[in-house]
Amino acid sequence: MARDLLGKLLVRESDGQRLWGRLIEVEAYLGPDDLAAHSKGGRRTARTEVMFGAPGHAYVYFTYGMHWCLNFVTREEGVPQAVLVRALEPGPGVGRCGGPGLVTRALGIDGALNGVPLRPPGLYVVDDQAPRGRVYVTPRIGVQGTGRWEKRLLRYCVDSPYLSRPIPKRLRPAAGRRVEPR
Repeated sequence: MARDLLGKLLVRESDGQRLWGRLIEVEAYLGPDDLAAHSKGGRRTARTEVMFGAPGHAYVYFTYGMHWCLNFVTREEGVPQAVLVRALEPGPGVGRCGGPGLVTRALGIDGALNGVPLRPPGLYVVDDQAPRGRVYVTPRIGVQGTGRWEKRLLRYCVDSPYLSRPIPKRLRPAAGRRVEPR
């Protein structure tokens, strides 16, 4: 699901305003076995309850005492997996979106949207059929101390100046060499 979201538009409608950005960087969190996921070990809390619900809902949580983060619940009810939105290429009138906290700030997303269905009006994803570039897959960001999960290739992104972190040079094609999209 994470790879499939790249290139699509994330739209937020509120107070007669329509803000959007193109999804360019996301991370997959794979549930109870994933030591970096909030649902690790099957932990079901008030905070994680949305993740255990039906797919197609927003999981919005507060972190570091200052940032909201947006995730999409992706699996059937009872399987707590989600995709974190890390960065957007901002649409017109949208501020910086190069990090999960910047995405939510730019689109006016906060805890009031936790658990809402991802459909219009409000918060939703649109496939406008825009071509997307080559997909790069890297380890997730900020999951140190999670054992083998630290190195798992679960961050998906397309090359853009708006990424939260640049794509490692070792993954970029050599100058003059053509690389087909994956």
